[in-house]
Amino acid sequence: MLKKNIIIVTGGSGRFAASLKNTKSRYKFIYPNKKHLDITKPDSIYKFLKKIKPESLLHLAGLSRPMIQHDQNISKSINLNIIATSNLVNACSQLKIKLIYFSTSYVYPGKKGNYKEFDSLLPWNNYGWSKLGGECAVQMYKNSLILRVCMTEKPFIHKKAYANVKLNFIFHDELTKILIKLLDKKGIINVGGPAKTAYNFAKKYNSNIKKIYLKKTSKNNFPFNPFMNLSKLKKIIK
Repeated sequence: MLKKNIIIVTGGSGRFAASLKNTKSRYKFIYPNKKHLDITKPDSIYKFLKKIKPESLLHLAGLSRPMIQHDQNISKSINLNIIATSNLVNACSQLKIKLIYFSTSYVYPGKKGNYKEFDSLLPWNNYGWSKLGGECAVQMYKNSLILRVCMTEKPFIHKKAYANVKLNFIFHDELTKILIKLLDKKGIINVGGPAKTAYNFAKKYNSNIKKIYLKKTSKNNFPFNPFMNLSKLKKIIK
């Protein structure tokens, strides 16, 4: 029998996990290191989960920034974000453990904005494709929750911010409080803060932030309107 309210967390040494460790809740989070749970090795995953018997697994591990590494080392991106996620889905489905997957708002095209959970998907960079690849495996397992997240560190780490790019930034510490209210849900949920430009978000916390503008011919392919519709989230956390 699975142990109620016990949640295994992959990526326990990451930036978001650091905030989660300071959050009080009824859940007991366990953060195994790579020695005990290696997401690239199916046997390691299965043996650890079978031993601990958690109710859920929260999958935070993977390859993220800098984004250029997803272009320069495609194999690493595929192995860590797609294949490793598939490994977790296989183990969780065999052991009947719920899987909670942190995806990204980058899976949306970012052209029209106000994206709802079942709008068409079209990632605009390789990172987004790698996370969508992971989503494909998770979608096949019905005992799962996919969170499409738009988060950032506090304080805002950049010295410049786009004044014409609208998104849903939310700080890690704020997101942890919301996450606790979502852990018993299933399906797909967009997660983030109120839609606003990157500059308007950043200037609230740093008055010295420099305003810049994204050009239509920008080589980095960043979209102008990647913001999501959060109506589903708001109904849950109200």
